[in-house]
Amino acid sequence: MPQPTTPDVSAEPQLRVAEPRDAAELAEVIHAAFGARPPLDPPSTAGNETADSVLAALAAGGGVVAEIGDRIAGVVLIGTARPGVAHWRRVSVHPDFWRHGIGTELVAAAEELAAEQGHHRVELVARREVASLVGFWQRRGYTVEPDDPDQPWYVHLAKSLPTAVWIPTTERMRELGRSLADVLAPGDLVVANGDLGAGKTTLTQGIGEGLGISETVISPTFVLSRVHRSTTGRPTLVHVDAYRLSGPDELEDLDLDATLAEAVTVVEWGAGVAEPMAEDRLHIDILRSEDGGNSRLVLVRGVGPRWAEVDLAQIVRAATPATEGQ
Repeated sequence: MPQPTTPDVSAEPQLRVAEPRDAAELAEVIHAAFGARPPLDPPSTAGNETADSVLAALAAGGGVVAEIGDRIAGVVLIGTARPGVAHWRRVSVHPDFWRHGIGTELVAAAEELAAEQGHHRVELVARREVASLVGFWQRRGYTVEPDDPDQPWYVHLAKSLPTAVWIPTTERMRELGRSLADVLAPGDLVVANGDLGAGKTTLTQGIGEGLGISETVISPTFVLSRVHRSTTGRPTLVHVDAYRLSGPDELEDLDLDATLAEAVTVVEWGAGVAEPMAEDRLHIDILRSEDGGNSRLVLVRGVGPRWAEVDLAQIVRAATPATEGQ
């Protein structure tokens, strides 16, 4: 009888959309993950999952899996709580792969997929007695919602999702920037992320055009930051490239605080670096299409009270007609 192989937990997990052929293995991962948790009262119903029930869940809302080698290491099933609101189900990492950050990557991928499906919010429940699990969700931006008196053993959590739109061309990326510029005001911080060549500078060029910047906006890779003044009375654009910066302390050395209140500041490669600059931020993530084409999936998310009342979905989707998306 063949012996089970020891998983290579040092390998990078590969994230992908769950497929019907995965159903039986996903049921096994769910059983293993929930079975390794401490006994709960009332007990979890995860042990009742079968290949058929998982297949039905995939057909209804889809899911995301993490693979390491030839094994599925984790899964998130996506349900629909109500129109526009996703619900995470059976968030599971096989015990063989615990404490290797797979859960964090799974959740991020599930958020991306749910946003692409058109959801603007996600909700979930976590068992109250598993404090570490509740803390896991809170550290990833999920907030505790009011309790359900009929289910006192659950903590209800929720998070707003970014607006997702496929941008098919360079000109449409600039148009998205111009549309966002219409709502940008002095003091706004834009944190733009994406691989090399994804379109961060193209987006910033569109923002510059919308702000009335007449000079050419180019990536400030070697000078780290450039200041572009509007010719139409709109705010100054401060364009920053944080690619070579190791953290917030190095960003502080650029003295951006001196212009932050009066300018629109765009920080490329800003994730993990620019967040301490302001409580209110506009995060924009640009992802390449998996087929290597020119289309980009753009995720736009407002953080903080400044963006709570701004209809980013309307602004973002107006920049690219649905017929041009992917």
